[in-house]
Amino acid sequence: MLNIKCFVVNMLEENCYVVSDDTKQAVIIDDGAWIRGEHYTIDEYIRREGLTLTHILNTHAHFDHSMGNGHLWATYGLKPEMSNRDAELYTNLSLQVQSMLGHKMKVDVAPLGDMLKEDDIIKFGNHTLKVLETPGHTPGGVCFYCKEEGVLFSGDSLFEQSIGRTDFPGGSALDLISSLQNKVMTLPDNTVVYPGHGNSTTIERERRYNPYLN
Repeated sequence: MLNIKCFVVNMLEENCYVVSDDTKQAVIIDDGAWIRGEHYTIDEYIRREGLTLTHILNTHAHFDHSMGNGHLWATYGLKPEMSNRDAELYTNLSLQVQSMLGHKMKVDVAPLGDMLKEDDIIKFGNHTLKVLETPGHTPGGVCFYCKEEGVLFSGDSLFEQSIGRTDFPGGSALDLISSLQNKVMTLPDNTVVYPGHGNSTTIERERRYNPYLN
């Protein structure tokens, strides 16, 4: 059984997930923690639950999903894993903040680890996550699918009755809708979707009510 703990962090209210199972091994998905208190809250949860982090995963490289990676690297010695198509975007986090928020801020960038691609399998504890490439919000957007538990972590590709913005540099509405239709909406109806912002949903609900996918 998966234990999924969501932390809503930073000024954009991003969903950071710590995912573990009964072995106490865990992965962290999209750590966008910004201030010291957010880092502390996540670290304290990991410590209190006796978890061992094995992977830092990013669905994409926008700053609000990845600016906690520097702290994780310094604290746990793990390098973030993401698509190589977002590597350039990731190395310019400070410029992202300035461009999107109009605010200069130095962001500690952890060195990149494994580059993820379609059908890669990430193992932790007794579970696996399969990588689904879903470009469109960013060139290297991915989702993480746990077939055993019927769970999808969709980042900013899919939201409750919506999809990710595609007006940022490198975005493509056609690519995003195509990848969602061909890879995500083919998953079982009862798959629970945990997005990068907002509430969880299901594939059935999005198939019925998402205006971008009907």
